[in-house]
Amino acid sequence: MKRILFLLIILLPFSGYTQKRVIATKQLRNQAVTYHQIPTLLNEIEPNTGPYVKSVGFAMEEEQIGDTRYDNQSNASIPNRIYYYDDGTIAATWTRSMDESSFFADRGTGYNYFDGVEWDEWPMTRIEDIKTHRPSYAPWGPNGEISVTHVSEIGLYFSTRTQKGTGDWEFTSFGGPPGNDYILWNRVMTSGVDRNRVHLLTMTLPTSHGGFLYQGLDGALLYSLSVDGGTTWNIENEILEGLESDEYTGFEGDTYAFAEPKDDIVAFAVGGSWYDLFLMKSEDGGETFDKTIIWEHPYPLWQLGTQTDTFYCADGSHHLVIDDDGTVHVVFGINRALADDVGTYWFPFVDGIAYWNENMSGFSNDVNALSPYGEPGSELEEDYNLIAWSQDVNGNGLLDFTGEMGFYYIGLSSMPQLILDDMNRMFLVYSSVTETYDNGTKNYRHLWARASDDGGVSWYPFTDLTSDLIHIFDECVYPSCAPKSDDYIYLVYQTDTEPGTATWGAQHSYVDNKTMFIKAEKADFLVTGTEEAEMLNFEVSQNFPNPFSSISEIKVKLNQISDLYLEVINLAGQRIYSRELLEARPGVNTLTFDANLFTAGVYFYTITAGEKSITKKMIVE
Repeated sequence: MKRILFLLIILLPFSGYTQKRVIATKQLRNQAVTYHQIPTLLNEIEPNTGPYVKSVGFAMEEEQIGDTRYDNQSNASIPNRIYYYDDGTIAATWTRSMDESSFFADRGTGYNYFDGVEWDEWPMTRIEDIKTHRPSYAPWGPNGEISVTHVSEIGLYFSTRTQKGTGDWEFTSFGGPPGNDYILWNRVMTSGVDRNRVHLLTMTLPTSHGGFLYQGLDGALLYSLSVDGGTTWNIENEILEGLESDEYTGFEGDTYAFAEPKDDIVAFAVGGSWYDLFLMKSEDGGETFDKTIIWEHPYPLWQLGTQTDTFYCADGSHHLVIDDDGTVHVVFGINRALADDVGTYWFPFVDGIAYWNENMSGFSNDVNALSPYGEPGSELEEDYNLIAWSQDVNGNGLLDFTGEMGFYYIGLSSMPQLILDDMNRMFLVYSSVTETYDNGTKNYRHLWARASDDGGVSWYPFTDLTSDLIHIFDECVYPSCAPKSDDYIYLVYQTDTEPGTATWGAQHSYVDNKTMFIKAEKADFLVTGTEEAEMLNFEVSQNFPNPFSSISEIKVKLNQISDLYLEVINLAGQRIYSRELLEARPGVNTLTFDANLFTAGVYFYTITAGEKSITKKMIVE
């Protein structure tokens, strides 16, 4: 029988990271890409022709709670899509559609409910009675819930019911100001003792989507307030002071986000690559707001066609929380931008998550103020107001990327979410392009997390939330974290088998995407890295593909350095190959079999680490 060729290809480290920050090469950081306009919803883009798992070293539960083939959940900042209630129940939403052949005629809100014991069956239909898009979810009334979406050419669509998790939904439409009924890309938040104060952020349709200027703004940001659950409106479709046309030329969809209210404090942040990043804060339940500039744009009142120098900027994806003292904390993704007389450009390999709170100074309008690379004029300091970045997973001092990327028109690390608990501990979750996880052409995004136990003063090491073997070929994006927590944090996100989206820019063909739920124990993020358990744990994947006729791979994941022993036997019990790997590194070790070097048949491979062995079957065609 011919010899089996066994090759050690790559090493991927364990999920806790403490090493020094590593940055992408200057060549990659300087790659400019034409900015892709948000696709119109009036004329849809023509389509192209798991179970519970446990992460090594973490008390983490993960479960699929739904699916979708429509894979674009946001243009930038992530809508509030999950809520953890005091009684232990959870509600989660996402944009769901399984039929691209009909231009997503079945598109609407996917909804699932956890009753304190288990999740419902995956939804097979949307909750609405018409086609809708982009839900934003909140508790509503004493024990009810509200989901707000938008409907093409109509405006917003409210789905409400008085008892969360059960009963029929009731539907109400909500239009924009006269002549601008079609408002879209909403955010909803509720406040007050009985959650009867409803706060809405939404936008008028911009001219790029067939809309019109409204009060001099190409995409006006509108605020509405109801104090009786949405029956009547005290403030309706109002442009707040500081958001008028003498300050801005317009806004882009999904570049704004609410904080979970704290008593009478209501706050939201707005910002993007082409206008300031700023905080709007109310201390009277949303009746009046004060504005604070977080980052001042170097080109105020910029309009398309105006040339600029290259400058670092907020990327439009941000999140915020309010602490017990009423102080607002904001996290946001960083990117770089450039404009000439024909268009705008962004830099996909620029990397970083910035942090700011009301006790800190804002960032100036210097073109390098948000540079994460220490350039002259940079106002970012690592582990102070620059708190997250893409990790050097293989520990070689470089960021090894394929050179291509699935586009979301945000930074290398972005989609941040922030949770703050009653002990003043903060937990950051974000999506980051991750080295060593790729499909041969593009690197995948993973979800990463980091914690602070002193309100953002200092930060613990990084954790890859999606480092399990089950996510080797998963694009992990659009995290939405429940604002409330207990000993655990709760979040939903989406996995895709291909980097980038099919819906936005047709970057790959449509595939089934999973809506995943994670419950992760906080204590696992509050360790220094030296406190990890010394017990050896390892996982061995089924070789893939199997059966195979050319090349097949096995993934072996270790939580610490260990000698590995590989043995292959045939059906007669004869050992036909063995090899020892001394001091295999923590993380995922990829082992490759070449079928051309032995005959067809059934074999068994055994991997031994320490005192434990795992055996699986493989078939050579």
